[in-house]
Amino acid sequence: MFPQGRHPTPLQPGQPFKFSVLEICDRIKEEFQFLQAQYHSLKLECEKLVSEKTEMQRHYVMYYEMSYGLNIEMHKQAEIVKRLSAICAQIMPFLTQEHQQQVLQAVERAKQVTMGELNSIVGQQLQHLSHHASPIPLTPHPSGMPPSSLSGASGTSGLLALSGALMAHSQLAAKEDRVAQDGENRERTPSRSVSASPPESPQDEERTGGTELKRKREEKDLPGHYDSDGDKSDYNLVVDEDPPSEPGSPGNTPSSRLPSAGREMPESPASIASSRSTTPLKPKDQSLVAFESHPHLRTSTISSSLSTIPGGKPAYSFHVSADGQMQPVPFPPDALIGSGIPRHARQLHTLTHGEVVCAVTISSSTQHVYTGGKGCVKVWDVGQPGTKTAVAQLDCLNRDNYIRSCKLLPDGRSLIVGGEASTLSIWDLAAPTPRIKAELTSSAPACYALAISPDAKVCFSCCSDGNIVVWDLQNQTMVRQFQGHTDGASCIDISNYGTKLWTGGLDNTVRCWDLREGRQLQQHDFSSQIFSLGYCPTGEWLAVGMESSNVEILHVTKPDKYQLHLHESCVLSLKFASCGKWFVSTGKDNLLNAWRTPYGASIFQSKESSSVLSCDISVNDKFIVTGSGDKKATVYEVVY
Repeated sequence: MFPQGRHPTPLQPGQPFKFSVLEICDRIKEEFQFLQAQYHSLKLECEKLVSEKTEMQRHYVMYYEMSYGLNIEMHKQAEIVKRLSAICAQIMPFLTQEHQQQVLQAVERAKQVTMGELNSIVGQQLQHLSHHASPIPLTPHPSGMPPSSLSGASGTSGLLALSGALMAHSQLAAKEDRVAQDGENRERTPSRSVSASPPESPQDEERTGGTELKRKREEKDLPGHYDSDGDKSDYNLVVDEDPPSEPGSPGNTPSSRLPSAGREMPESPASIASSRSTTPLKPKDQSLVAFESHPHLRTSTISSSLSTIPGGKPAYSFHVSADGQMQPVPFPPDALIGSGIPRHARQLHTLTHGEVVCAVTISSSTQHVYTGGKGCVKVWDVGQPGTKTAVAQLDCLNRDNYIRSCKLLPDGRSLIVGGEASTLSIWDLAAPTPRIKAELTSSAPACYALAISPDAKVCFSCCSDGNIVVWDLQNQTMVRQFQGHTDGASCIDISNYGTKLWTGGLDNTVRCWDLREGRQLQQHDFSSQIFSLGYCPTGEWLAVGMESSNVEILHVTKPDKYQLHLHESCVLSLKFASCGKWFVSTGKDNLLNAWRTPYGASIFQSKESSSVLSCDISVNDKFIVTGSGDKKATVYEVVY
């Protein structure tokens, strides 16, 4: 019935073995199980490698922090030696000839430190530190060689052992100690900076950006340098100008360029920009690299071990945990994309104000921009393209006093202006010609910042005496003062519900106030003066701009925070977009930086020709306005 070939025949020797379907399925199942076991084994190995990589990254950060600390100590000790030598030189002439010879011999002996003595000192320090912490094995020197400055195997091993103990010791240090150390380094590192007395102009300020900061800060530390806290506040916030002096005149000699005690603030311009300047170390590198002894290693070691940004820069955003541990932030894939995140900003208009622009604001209609300079606020119509000229000038304060802050009421019909005077001006913009409709007078000689409540009924002013004055705008009366800052209150913002007020001060603190109960709720202490802050409209985040060049993003109810290191000098202004997804900061380094909330991914960066002293973002998040040290304001269009 069936062909012969259809029936199976017995397997002959030498013929291939044939499996049934079930046997094949079993073999596939075994193969699959074997591959699955291999996969799990590889996955565990991969996870182990990832954890080891994370640990290595942590060790790298710790290593550079330790190097940073050693560098600080080295500069500190060198400075102490220099000062002590100067004191000895001053005292020597008052000694007898015999005593002078003895002192000279003693000084010469003190300078001759042998390697054996150095090793003995290192051993003692190591023994002292070992009581507090056991040494941690140190990762090799990045270049694979011992530092060239250390000669001799014994000296090298001794110092490396001390480094290991220091690293372990640093783990036990409190967060505040590390922050204080960071601030101390910025004071001690030899640097280029502004001259001790404010230069003639913003351009002079940029040119002289360099030689006098250290001396200025040393003078600042001397007892009696300021007659009072008020004088100190006034000087710290003063910049840009100085009475001119002829070349070679006494006014140009280093000794005469030191600021006089008790200098009155209204004699000079109002821009926080001048109070301090930058060190050559870029803040984004400071948490990683102590000094540029191996610049060629910057990209090869740091970039490979830490997360990088598209430009190949080392990590600039760090998460700081409650115990003070800093870790580079891995940005999520959608950090720079998505709804409401800008791609870049395009320069639209340049508004030539004619004086240093210390305050800017843009109307809710985006039709008008207001720029505050010396003695006046200028109004600009930016609704149309073309060259811009001011459509109005509001003369405020005295002609030589700078405007520090100007704020529009939500309806756009009134403008409040404060600056280097005890009086705030309220301008009626709805009148045919803008006019002052009220003035609010306080006891403080200057107002550094203003904020308006969401219902536009109350105005808050940050005063140079540290007080926060609350004004009733309907009755034009002072209703309350918040007292707490021990030095000038420099910046302010209000929560989106209008229930809490955040203020920053030159006393290195950020404070939160309950507006209903009229009391202080929180206080955050820093190692640096606070120059700017902003409260996120949609979340529990507060961004703080420091004199030290850092931007810190604090969670208002939790201890962790983010620290951003892209500015190279003090952060002078800061503003959140209305959507809360991003914010901008500006600085004395001429930069406008846009950041992602809260972890600080850099969205875009714009470099201007001088210090950027002030900024504002339009209500619809489509425009950014900046005020500059080279006497102009700039309007940017935000491109999405």
